[in-house]
Amino acid sequence: MNQELSNMPALTPALTRSYRGQSQEQRRAERRSRLIAGAIAVYGERGYHQATVKAVCEAAGLTERYFYESFANSEALLIDSYNAVTYSVLGEILRAGEAAGRGQVARARAMLHAYFAALQREPQSARVFLVEIRGVSRAVDQAFDASLRAIGREVARVLASEAVDDELLQAGVIGGVIHIALRWIEDGYQPAIDSAVDSALRLGTALATPPRKRRARPPAA
Repeated sequence: MNQELSNMPALTPALTRSYRGQSQEQRRAERRSRLIAGAIAVYGERGYHQATVKAVCEAAGLTERYFYESFANSEALLIDSYNAVTYSVLGEILRAGEAAGRGQVARARAMLHAYFAALQREPQSARVFLVEIRGVSRAVDQAFDASLRAIGREVARVLASEAVDDELLQAGVIGGVIHIALRWIEDGYQPAIDSAVDSALRLGTALATPPRKRRARPPAA
């Protein structure tokens, strides 16, 4: 499993004010986590394009000089914020699937429910995960694509070994579920979460369906 998953126990990085007994590297990592948490809050409230370095630093409780200690620019912070949200949610999804037993449909339902529940529980993070990441720049688009590939591989690994190497199928299923989630959020988290999960499950079970074997063509006369 991706190392990021084991290092992110919560959807939003925790903020800690105590620096006593910490090394310089630990304090720097603490400030970086606070900036990511502040960015998620600000992006979720006003959007990435309306956010400023000053607003993010205020949300993090830090002065602006600490921003450039960790990030070259706002785009770099957006990518790291997106990854923090993405891999934390992915960790929840995978744990739910692994706890659901060996049945593929039960695993798929549990994973989808964990996904939709995380989006509903943390709407600011959901906005970063689904909306703000799109169309900012080529570098951000590449980070988005890399995360979707990682999600597809990990979900396929837990759900069905047959689809582990089928990246096109993974892309179609993950992309479809994301679009269902976007519509669900735009409609005010309606219908109820179980109905949204049922709709997404019809796509998700495609990963658990063994590929059809092609019939060999008869030799030409």
